[in-house]
Parts: sequence; structure tokens; C-alpha cells
Amino acid sequence: MHFSFVTLFPELIKGYFSESILKRAIEDEKISIDFYNPRDFTTDKHKRVDAPMIGGGAGMLMTPQPLMDTLKKIRETSEKAHIVFVSPVAKPFTQNDARRLAKKEHVVLVSGRYEGIDERVIEAQADELFSIGDFILTGGELASMVVCDAISRNVEGVLGNSDSLSVESFEASLLEAPSFTKPKNYENNEVVSEFLKGNHSKITDLKRGLALCKTKYFRPDLYKKGITHEK
Repeated sequence: MHFSFVTLFPELIKGYFSESILKRAIEDEKISIDFYNPRDFTTDKHKRVDAPMIGGGAGMLMTPQPLMDTLKKIRETSEKAHIVFVSPVAKPFTQNDARRLAKKEHVVLVSGRYEGIDERVIEAQADELFSIGDFILTGGELASMVVCDAISRNVEGVLGNSDSLSVESFEASLLEAPSFTKPKNYENNEVVSEFLKGNHSKITDLKRGLALCKTKYFRPDLYKKGITHEK
């Protein structure tokens, strides 16, 4: 699977792929990445990619020409390009989206800067828009990396043990149950005794109950979905 990052600051992203699971995924050719900088496509003699907003407003906006030409170039060279913009003004990105997008051949992640992107580019080029939360970032690079990471984990062969995906949070509309490791007793706080007895059926039931409790406390909205799903 191939990811393209459209960003004014590619160096902010490159380092994330130099370590750990995603580094191995690139080395094993499970995923690949490249970068497009809209500044390389600008026709402005001063290489500007931003301008004041029409109608007033604080800050600058990414102008349409550099970004539009960047995305047109990507579509010309890749028929499978699926262009995703990350923005706080969009639908929430979910685990279901990550699983679905992991089936694509080429995902293009567009990172905005300044006060955002001229809306005409989004209307013309976006296949999907996603928000990673109800907050504002300095730029879209972090959000693009979050989306890429979540998708990549669902690409076959990226994780060493694909079974781990089935027990993670947001599967079956529940948060993941608490997990423990050695030692059994740490600072007078012991692991739940049932976990130590080797009865996998009881452990599964216990984890299900703990997942329900955690979801009900932290995410009552998901808890309601989980209960409805069981019915």
C-alpha cells in the first residue's frame, strides 16, 4: 500500500517512519511513502503559498493554485489515488475508517497550514475529509500521521501478530479491557487473580466484563452502541 503526504513541511513527517513498526513495514515493502510539497508547484515568483482571506479574518490561508496543481499531478500519475484532507471541519476519523482505507492501494493525505486551505481545492479534489478530534493543531501533519498510522496497522503483514487487532479498543464498539504483565504483585497491587489460573474461557468472560465497565465509565456513547449491538 502506498501513502503520499502533501505538506509544506515533509521533514516533520519523515522521522516518524524511521523507527519501530512502520520502519519495518517499509523495509518489508508492506507500505511505501512519498512526499509532495505544494511550494514546488507554485507559480508565484517568491514561492508564496499563502494569502490573506477574502472578506477578512485573522491569519493567512493556503492559496488554491499550488495545492490544486500538486493534487492534479498526483491524479495524473496515479489512477488509484484516494485523496484525504485532514481538518477539524470534518467527520470524525474512526477505526472503521482505518480498516476500510487499508484496502485502498494509494491514499493521499493532505496537510493544511496557516488558517486552513482555500475551500475550492477541497471541493474539487477531496475524496474524503476527516477530523481526529475537536481541537485545533498548528498544522495538519500530526493529523495525517495519525490517520496513516491507524490505516497502516490494518494492512496485512504490518503487525507481527494480526490477531492483536481483534482485541483492541473500538472493536465491537468497546474499549479494550485492562492488561497486565509481570510481576504479579507490584507495589502491593496484584494482578486480577483469575488472569493467573489459565482458564481461557473465564479470562475471556472477565475481560469482556472489564471492557464493558471501562467503556461505560469513559465512553458511555460507545457503551450504548455495544449493548445495542449485542441485542
